Amino acid sequence: MNQHETSKGWLLGKRVSFRQFRSGHRSGFEPVLMAALVPAQAGELVLEAGTGAGAALLCLAARVPGVRGTGMECDAALAGLAARNFADNGFTGLSVVNGDVTTMPFAPHTFHHVMANPPWFGTQNTPSPDPARSRAHHAPKTTLGAWVTEMLRVLRDKGTITLVLPSFAYAQAVSLLLPACGGILLLPLWPRAGVKAKMILVQAQKASHAPDAVLPGLVLHDTNGVTKEAEAVLRNGLGLHEARLHQQ
Repeated sequence: MNQHETSKGWLLGKRVSFRQFRSGHRSGFEPVLMAALVPAQAGELVLEAGTGAGAALLCLAARVPGVRGTGMECDAALAGLAARNFADNGFTGLSVVNGDVTTMPFAPHTFHHVMANPPWFGTQNTPSPDPARSRAHHAPKTTLGAWVTEMLRVLRDKGTITLVLPSFAYAQAVSLLLPACGGILLLPLWPRAGVKAKMILVQAQKASHAPDAVLPGLVLHDTNGVTKEAEAVLRNGLGLHEARLHQQ
């Protein structure tokens, strides 16, 4: 198989077309849910570190017309595919830069919001034989710290940083955010009710003294399939806070 052969799919219930490579890392629900937590408004500038093929920024632009977004991606082929996805959907406010997340070419305090789904399997875990998948999933223990440090550098005061991480990494993430941020929010993602969360959303506000909180978690599946609350985000394109109000 050609490593750059693509498949065409959809996001947000076919509101957004989305091409990704048939081999290597393939996007799941994580970038969609991450984008749904970002409190961006029209005209604001959002960075996604490690944007891949651009799923999170596409979902954010579909939910918030007029938002501007920049993706940072180290893989040149993925960066090119993200740019193609942005253009195919007519999102002229989105762009992508090919480069290293730990040394981004942006001035301090550039972005209103930043977000990332960093590589999170440690190098001690067995890597995938697929090099692209391995790069997306495996990283040294220092990677999260390097990403957060650089993301905070380019984030404006009072802006938000949003991360989607495996639940075992939340303590490390909070420790990295605490020196510069307040209002740290944790939102567990439960595969099913009564099951431990495998993934968690973490959000914080730079230069804030707001109280920290654990938000009501999101149950993704029940006996009927995708829960109505998860469907409101994954298929209907609502923000996570909007989805809760919609279900009341």
